[in-house]
Amino acid sequence: MPKNNKDTSWQGVSGWYDDLLTKEDTYQGKVILPNLLRILNPKAGENVLDVACGQGFFAHEVAKFDARVVGVDSSKDLINIATKNKTGNEKFFITNAENILLNEKFDKAFCVLALQNIKNIDKVFAGVSKVLKTKGNFVIVINHPSFRVPQNSDWGFDETKKMQYRSVYKYMSEIGVSIEMNPGKKEKSKKTLSFHRPLQYYFKMLAKEGFVVRRLEEWISHKESMAGPKKIAEDNARKEIPLFMMIEAVKN
Repeated sequence: MPKNNKDTSWQGVSGWYDDLLTKEDTYQGKVILPNLLRILNPKAGENVLDVACGQGFFAHEVAKFDARVVGVDSSKDLINIATKNKTGNEKFFITNAENILLNEKFDKAFCVLALQNIKNIDKVFAGVSKVLKTKGNFVIVINHPSFRVPQNSDWGFDETKKMQYRSVYKYMSEIGVSIEMNPGKKEKSKKTLSFHRPLQYYFKMLAKEGFVVRRLEEWISHKESMAGPKKIAEDNARKEIPLFMMIEAVKN
C-alpha cells in the first residue's frame, strides 16, 4: 500500500458533502440507496452497523424499517449532522472505521463509498468481523475498481466508431492519490486521499477475516445525456460501463 500519512477523513468537507446529498438527482439517492435496501433487506428489530456513516444518509433510510442502526465515523461534524437529523432508532458515534470500538453484536453491517478513502481497510474488515454475528451480512459499495481508478482512468471518444470508451492505465497496482472533493469552486477546494485496490484485494482481505463472498453486483448510472451528437454513445457507455460495485459477504 502507498505510504502516505495524510488525513483521509471528510471532516474538512462535511458541509459540502451534506449539501451534495440533499440534491434530488444524486447517485447515492437514485442508484445506491434502492439497491442497498434491496440487498441489505433490513427488518424490524435487527441491529445494523453503518461503517463510515458520514452524515447518516443511508442510516436514516435503514432505520425507517424499524431496524436499530448504529453509525460510526471519524468526522465530528458529520456525526453531529447525523445525530441532528436522525429519524428513528439511531445512534451515532465518533469512531475511526479502522478501530471500531463497540460492545455489541450486529445482525448486518454496510459501508458505502468509504473504503476507497480508508488506508487500512484490513483493520476495517477485522473490526466488522468482531462485532458481526455469525452468518451476519456485510454489504460493501465501492467505486468500480476496474473502471474508476483515481487519476489513472479516463473517458475517450472514438470518432470513427462513434463510441465512447473507458481507458484504464493502471489496475493491479495499489495506489493512493490526492483528490479534490469539490473541483470547479472559486474558493480553494478541500482534498482527501483516495485509494485504489484491484478486486482480488477485497476478496483476499475479506477471506482473511472469516468472510465468504455471497454476491457481487455492478451498478450503472441512471443519468442520460442532453441532446447532441454524442448522446447515443454516451448513454450506451453508461449502460455498459458500471460506476459502482457491490460485494455482499457473510461472516463464517
